[in-house]
Amino acid sequence: MFFQKKNPMLLSILIGVIMIAVLIAIPTGYEDALIYQGMERAVGTVTQVDNSAIKSSGLIQSGEQSCTMMIEKGNLKGREITAVNFLSGSLEKDKIFKVGDKALVTISQNGDEISTAVMSDHYRLDKEVILLAAFAVLLIAVAGTNGFQAIFSFVITVLTIWKILVPAYLKGYSPVWVGIGIVIFLTVMIIFFVYGIDKRTVTASLGALLGVAATCILGMLFTDLFKIHGAVMPDSESLLYSGYQDLDLTAIFMSSIFIGASGAMMDLAVDITSAVHEVVEKKPDISWKEAAKSGMNVGRAAMGTMTTTLLLAYSGGYVTLLMVFMAQGTPIDHILNYKYVAAEVLDTVVGSFGLVTIAPFTALTAGLLLTDKRAWKENRKEHI
Repeated sequence: MFFQKKNPMLLSILIGVIMIAVLIAIPTGYEDALIYQGMERAVGTVTQVDNSAIKSSGLIQSGEQSCTMMIEKGNLKGREITAVNFLSGSLEKDKIFKVGDKALVTISQNGDEISTAVMSDHYRLDKEVILLAAFAVLLIAVAGTNGFQAIFSFVITVLTIWKILVPAYLKGYSPVWVGIGIVIFLTVMIIFFVYGIDKRTVTASLGALLGVAATCILGMLFTDLFKIHGAVMPDSESLLYSGYQDLDLTAIFMSSIFIGASGAMMDLAVDITSAVHEVVEKKPDISWKEAAKSGMNVGRAAMGTMTTTLLLAYSGGYVTLLMVFMAQGTPIDHILNYKYVAAEVLDTVVGSFGLVTIAPFTALTAGLLLTDKRAWKENRKEHI
């Protein structure tokens, strides 16, 4: 309580640093399972290319590209090697290198000699770091201390998904229960960074989590009714063929519905909680019913845009699929009936359903927890 009273920002930083340190220290359990173990990963610049072994058929290219590279990072820095870029005939996954490109290469050595050198992809980590740093600077410049706390939330969320959620799914733990646990942790943590130790943290967390619970129940129910198999998720079949055939992909799909919608739910819950808190601050003797009504009014205004936000977020990556349907003249009833389209409809509508429930849940919770019952009763006595 000392930190909270004297310097709330210091408390948030302390908790954020501790959480990040703990999450970084947690082992995933798959460190020894790396297929790249015992191999050298390096970064090099392409100095020469040989495309003679590439077979072209229209847009499709297969075969292999041979590239001479100068290694710039790693134990082999300063050494010139010849690496191979394998082409599978997939525009989605294949890449073609040109002279001057930087590439990430995986090298297998036998003593001092290089056995194989395979080009993984173009090197992008430096540009990703620049982009993330620019985002962090802009966020802090615009949002101030809240932006600084948002960075903690972002980093902790990424680490939680990578260090806890993904390993737990791979180990066969119940995807739904693991997902619920992760969402509870992230919801409380993220909202704590917004409000600190405050009634508003409890209020917004309860409102968001009640909406998540509704989304979870509906997602499980309609996934079964729609007869959706979890294999509709990208790369899920590759996971099964990699030795994880016992995974319950359908349960993972169910959990992805409420996990994907939880961020928007937190957003709406915080908006309503902040609005009700402002009303109570301006009118301390307001009744909980009036405060809840004000929260509902705010929720109604936000619901229209929030549900559309989910629709755009989920459908943005499927523009080319819609173009294929239109180009082929596929009837709309056929489109909506396809399993992978129905899965997206399920994602969007169930997530939107959960968002709609956030307004009454949060408004009611805020009305009960944020109002001063004593001040209202005294005001009522004076009025009578």
